[in-house]
Amino acid sequence: MILLTAFLAGAFAAIHLFIDKLRFLDAVPRSRWLSAAGGVAVAYVFLHILPELSSHQQTFADGLGLDERTAEMWVYLVALAGLGIFYGLERAAKLSRSRSRSEGGGDAVEAKVFWLHIVSFSFYNVLIGYLLLHREETGLWSLFIYFVAMGLHFVTNDFGMRDDHRDLYDRRGRWFIAAAVLIGWTLGVTISVSEIVIGFLFAFLAGGVVLNVLKEELPEERKSRFLPFAIGLVGYATLLLFA
Repeated sequence: MILLTAFLAGAFAAIHLFIDKLRFLDAVPRSRWLSAAGGVAVAYVFLHILPELSSHQQTFADGLGLDERTAEMWVYLVALAGLGIFYGLERAAKLSRSRSRSEGGGDAVEAKVFWLHIVSFSFYNVLIGYLLLHREETGLWSLFIYFVAMGLHFVTNDFGMRDDHRDLYDRRGRWFIAAAVLIGWTLGVTISVSEIVIGFLFAFLAGGVVLNVLKEELPEERKSRFLPFAIGLVGYATLLLFA
């Protein structure tokens, strides 16, 4: 299993390093493939991650010394925090691009916001790399659906990052993001944490995935495609429910 997850971590890193080769995805109206990938990631969160968190509420309650209802609320509060943090990052990027344009600095974010984004998404990728080895549900099937959902999620994220940061992301950012996945996998090999911590990590990831998908699909200038998004959502949901 370690060798397999090492290969998958390398595949995650390769997505970041070679995303610029997928030029057919860089289009307006938004590529139907990117919209479908977003649907897959959202389906994974709502039909796999969140139900797992709910099913383990007794573990959270026992470990935290809380009643079940309160423990469950804390888990979803972490998911909300993940969503809120990445929303804040997105707003910072948009405001920075606006300032750059008004000051004649081009259509890209300022350097300080670029590095804030890179550090934050590096942590995000460390978490995803770590969870290759330490998910709530173990086994090859769980690993497969996690890899597919997160791999497609990386594709949509990378296009958003390249749009915000332009050449700076290709020259520097993608290397840090790619390395972060491998660091996360390495930590997964060497460090094990409690089931409660894994649950909270999954909750934070869920909030981050939802926000990062929707912020790519909802803006009007993206001219996103609802039908491919819906096909990705329904298709992956069907796979998770009946496979």
